[in-house]
Amino acid sequence: MSNSEAPVEEFDRVRERAIEALGEEALRSVYVGVIDAAGDDEFYFGNADKDDLRRLAVTQPAMMTRVLADQSDLNPESIGQLAAERAKEMDTHR
Repeated sequence: MSNSEAPVEEFDRVRERAIEALGEEALRSVYVGVIDAAGDDEFYFGNADKDDLRRLAVTQPAMMTRVLADQSDLNPESIGQLAAERAKEMDTHR
């Protein structure tokens, strides 16, 4: 995010770009995680090729970890540890 761009404007820009990207035909792997105003979360994950699932399933969280590390004061290792702890708490059977 640029220093001159307000957080809400940045969020809207990222959300619009994500919506556009989801409409692209050549997608191989998709992860979408949303958290609403009440803090409830929903997540969706799918791959076009199940044989490539392991590699892509590792790439998806790696991309998120890199972005979060770049935009916070945490390093990738700290984010990974916190994410693993949180993942154990999450209900994936919705």
